[in-house]
Amino acid sequence: MKNSKVLVWSIVVALGGFLFGFDTAVISGAEKAIQILWKLTAVEHGFTVSIALIGTVVGAMLGGIPADRLGRKKTLFWIAVLYLVSSLGSALSNDWYLFLLFRFMGGLGVGASSVAAPLYISEISPARSRGKMVGLFQFNVVFGILIAYFSNYFMQDIGEHAWRWMLGIQAIPSLIFLLAILYVPESPRWLVMKKGKLDEARQILELIDPGASRETLSDILKSTADTQSQPKAKLFSAKYKSPVGLAVMFAIFNQVSGINAIIYYSPRIFEMTGLGTKSAFLSSAGIGLVNFAFTLLAINFIDRFGRRTLMLIGSVGLIVTLSLVARAFFIQDFSGVPVFLFVYIAFFAFSQGAVIWVFISEIFPNEVRANGQALGSFTHWFMAAVVAFSFPIISEFLGGGITFSFFAIMMVLQLIFVWRVMPETKGTSLERLEKTMVLH
Repeated sequence: MKNSKVLVWSIVVALGGFLFGFDTAVISGAEKAIQILWKLTAVEHGFTVSIALIGTVVGAMLGGIPADRLGRKKTLFWIAVLYLVSSLGSALSNDWYLFLLFRFMGGLGVGASSVAAPLYISEISPARSRGKMVGLFQFNVVFGILIAYFSNYFMQDIGEHAWRWMLGIQAIPSLIFLLAILYVPESPRWLVMKKGKLDEARQILELIDPGASRETLSDILKSTADTQSQPKAKLFSAKYKSPVGLAVMFAIFNQVSGINAIIYYSPRIFEMTGLGTKSAFLSSAGIGLVNFAFTLLAINFIDRFGRRTLMLIGSVGLIVTLSLVARAFFIQDFSGVPVFLFVYIAFFAFSQGAVIWVFISEIFPNEVRANGQALGSFTHWFMAAVVAFSFPIISEFLGGGITFSFFAIMMVLQLIFVWRVMPETKGTSLERLEKTMVLH
C-alpha cells in the first residue's frame, strides 16, 4: 500500500468491524450460562441469542440516514458510543429484560457500522486498492470473532460470572475505537455531494492520491451535477434496479449459507457431534482461526483476481462441505465433521466473507450509496436474525441432516447467480462503475 495515511484511516474505521465481529461471536460462550441463569425456554433462549441481530437489522435499516445527514465520521463516533455502553451494560445486567436492551443496543452499533464503515473506506480508497482496503473491514470482523472465541475459551473457568467478563471485556476496544475515530477525516465524496465543501474535499483527495486527485474531484463534481440536473430518484426506482437487485440477492445468499448458525452455535454443534464441552470451545476457536487466516488470504487476492473469481471458487467449496456435513448427520458418523466445518469456513472466508462488504459498497452511485449500503446491510442482518433464531428450533425438529442440506442447496443457487448475473467491479472508479450499473 503506497499511501500510509489511507491505510491508517482504513484500519481505524475497520476497528468498527473488529467490534462487530467480537459482539457477534462473544454470545456463543455466554449463551448456555444465560439460559441456565434466567431459566429460559427454547424460544426465549433463541430470542436472547438473536436480540442483538434484531438490533442489527434496525441499525442497518436506519444506518444510511445519519451517514448521509451527519456524515460518515460522526456516525462512526456514535457507533463507538453504542458499543461501549452495550458491552458494559450487558456485563453488569442483573435482569433478563435489561440484558436484552443492552444487547439490542450493541446490535444497533453492529448494523450501523456495517453501513458506515465499508461506505467510508470505499469512498476514501484509490480504485486500484479499494478491494483490499474495504476488505480490511471484513478482516477485522473475523479478527474480532477469533479474539471473542479465544477470550471465551480462556475465561470459561473463572467462576459463575465468567459470562459477564466475556461480554464486558469488549469495553476496552470500544473505548479505543471511540478515541481513534476523532483523528480520521470526513469522506471527500460526502463533503462534495452533501455539503459542497470543495476545498476541504480537494485537500483530503490530495492526501489520498495526489496524482489522481484532480481527475477524481472532476468525476465527483460531474456525478453531482448529473444528479442535481435530474429529478431526485429514490433508491427503489427503475434507475437503480440493477444495483438494488444485486445487493439484495448477494446479502440473502451470504446468510443462507448457514454461516451465522455455525458462528453462533459452534460449541453446541461440536457437542452434537460428540465432543466434550472443553473440546467444543477449542474447536470453535479453531473456526475463528481458519476464518481469520483465509480472510487475510482473500484480501490479498481480491484486487488481483477480482470479486467474481473468489465467489465462484467459494461457492463450489461451500456446496461440497455443506453436503458432507449433511451426510454425516444422516448416517450419524461425525468423525469428519470438525474438519468439514473448518474447510467450510475457509471457503466462506475466501469468498462471501471477504467480498460482500466490498461489492455492496461499490455498486451504488454516490447519491444513493449510503441508502444502498443500508439496504444490503439490512437484508444481510434480517436474514442473519432469521437463521440465528430458527436454527436451534429447526435443527431440533428436523435434524442436522435436513438443515445442512438446505444450506447446500442454497449454495447451488448462489453458484448460478455468480456465474450468470454478478458483474466484476475490480480496479474501476466508483463514478465509472456508476455508468455501467445505473439506467440513464
